Amino acid sequence: MRARAIAFSLAFALVTSLILVFQLLPADRVTLEEGDVCPQDIRAPREITYVSQVLTEEARARAEAAVKDIYDPPEVRIARKQVTKARQILDYLDSVRHDGYATPEQRREWIEAIPDLSLSAATIDHILAFADDEWQKVANEAVYVVDRVMRMEIREGQVAEAKRTVPTYIGLYLSDDQREVVKELAQGLIVPNSFYNAEKTAEAKRLARERVQPVTRTIAKGEAILREGDIVELEDLEALEQLGLRQARIEWQDILGTLIFVLLVTTALVLYLLRFQPDFWANWRHALLLFLLLVLFVLVAKLMVPGHVVLAYLFPSAALPMLLTALLGPQLAIVAAVLVAAMVGFMTGGSLELTIYALAGGLIASINLGRVRKLSAFLWAGVHVALANLAVVLAFRLPGGDYDMMGLLTLAAASVANGGLAASLTLAGFYLLGSIFDITTSLQLMELARPNHPLLRQLLLKAPGTYHHSLLVSNMAEQAAERIGADALLARVGAYYHDIGKIVRPYFFAENQVKGMNVHDRLDPQTSAKIIIGHVLDGLELAKKYRLPRRVRDFIAQHHGTGLASYFYRQACQQGEAEEVKAEDFRYPGPKPQTKETAIVMLADACEATVRSAHPTSPEEVERLVRKVIEHALLSGELDECDLTLRELDEIRGSFVNILQGVFHPRVKYPEATTAEEDEGNEGV
Repeated sequence: MRARAIAFSLAFALVTSLILVFQLLPADRVTLEEGDVCPQDIRAPREITYVSQVLTEEARARAEAAVKDIYDPPEVRIARKQVTKARQILDYLDSVRHDGYATPEQRREWIEAIPDLSLSAATIDHILAFADDEWQKVANEAVYVVDRVMRMEIREGQVAEAKRTVPTYIGLYLSDDQREVVKELAQGLIVPNSFYNAEKTAEAKRLARERVQPVTRTIAKGEAILREGDIVELEDLEALEQLGLRQARIEWQDILGTLIFVLLVTTALVLYLLRFQPDFWANWRHALLLFLLLVLFVLVAKLMVPGHVVLAYLFPSAALPMLLTALLGPQLAIVAAVLVAAMVGFMTGGSLELTIYALAGGLIASINLGRVRKLSAFLWAGVHVALANLAVVLAFRLPGGDYDMMGLLTLAAASVANGGLAASLTLAGFYLLGSIFDITTSLQLMELARPNHPLLRQLLLKAPGTYHHSLLVSNMAEQAAERIGADALLARVGAYYHDIGKIVRPYFFAENQVKGMNVHDRLDPQTSAKIIIGHVLDGLELAKKYRLPRRVRDFIAQHHGTGLASYFYRQACQQGEAEEVKAEDFRYPGPKPQTKETAIVMLADACEATVRSAHPTSPEEVERLVRKVIEHALLSGELDECDLTLRELDEIRGSFVNILQGVFHPRVKYPEATTAEEDEGNEGV
């Protein structure tokens, strides 16, 4: 099985990688990139209108660039700080001016050492030379000018401009020397008081981008998109992609990335099957069906999804999990739905919307479809797919209000159509693939369960005892299968047909014989055993003739396993030398039961025959007989190749006992009626 899984993995990875990497259909496509020189005139083959992401982004970039930087209002705190600093510096200068112990050189050095203030030598000389009244005027004016200028909005890049306005605020009553000193003192204290606000600016730019509506571009049929010699721009590439005229270059990075992705999803699928469904690989038909379906849907997705808008929403991804649910079971279908959704996401460059769109419908349909018993199940599954698709489209398109109503309605219509398409494909594939791959579907079983089937009609007319025996066995098998969670419908239908081989020679079997007349009394044990055992092969021939599904044919072949026709074997041993009698001549060809359902029918068949022939007189005797039959089958190894547990065998035993006690219960013998009583007519007795 591991070899089959490895072969599946390699084949699927190779084929899927080729589909994803290379262009599938021949087309008049050009291989151009931004900045290339166009080698020929390229015209639009059809009219198209689409939302241009390139033009929309350009419009949004222009709107964003038009937003000016936002600065906070002037901070009064900074103005007060600078005015206070001005007063402190002026007080310090005044103290230096009146220091009688310092030399002129020391005073000059002290003034030059004032931080954040750079004064020229001439200004320092004027400060030291001013009379007290002149200095007082300078000090008052300097504080006034700093206060006035710092009331202005001064941004970080506007400090020099603010300093140039200082002379305009200096009073004209001052001398030129005084004005120069005030100017230098005030300019040294001018600092920014308004700062750039990055958060508000970013928010304003964001709002400006959001106010820009999507830009649509219309290209008329025959309109030139590029002319020979034109330099290719992003807008041109977008138009070519929308029209399906551009073939992207395949780089080695693209091939490597695709291989890594495909190997990842393939490994996940195969490991899941090996871990949770190891029996899947035992059936090569199932493996081949899964391979073909996966490859087919990846191929269709490649044709419908990349480079398309509306067509991508018509891709019936849900049909794959619906088909697998109906044919192979919901567990595998859910894994396949995830795989296909991942493929769609990879093809679209990581589109979350299309990935969820491909996944949601398939998951919901698989869960709701279950075992198909009616054709209407496909219709309802399609409705669920349509609703899921519509919900995904609305969930991704409505938030933010940035959508085109006509485009939204188009996608909604495509979503609904997708559900109908998925249901139709599933119904067609259900019948076609079930027949081709010999997969027994629930609808086939429902058809086979009808009593008007030709084989059942023949069984009723030619072997009525066997027919009624089969009905009872089917009831026993169905209830037992329900108890242990097996396929009850399959068990019931298998029980209907397990003895159809008796149609060929019906009167060689006890249930079809007239009481007291046994044809085997005139035959030797070997011949009788051959006829009895032959009903298995006869049944398989009839099953092939009437094209019964493989899983139903298994009941015919396995319902006796490899057990002995013990009655005739013992008779042969009694009539001749026991050493000369070969047990193999009296053994059924088998094989032993391979599934729970075939094992249940084998046990039900044996229990019904044993209890019917023993004529039990109490419920306890019925239970003892059933227990004996099941223990014999277990100890003889007939149940070794199926996966029934001891707990399930106990459930089966209880189910059989309940039914058989109701059928083979002791009956009360009524006394003979007198003539008068007969005249009264006892219809209810």
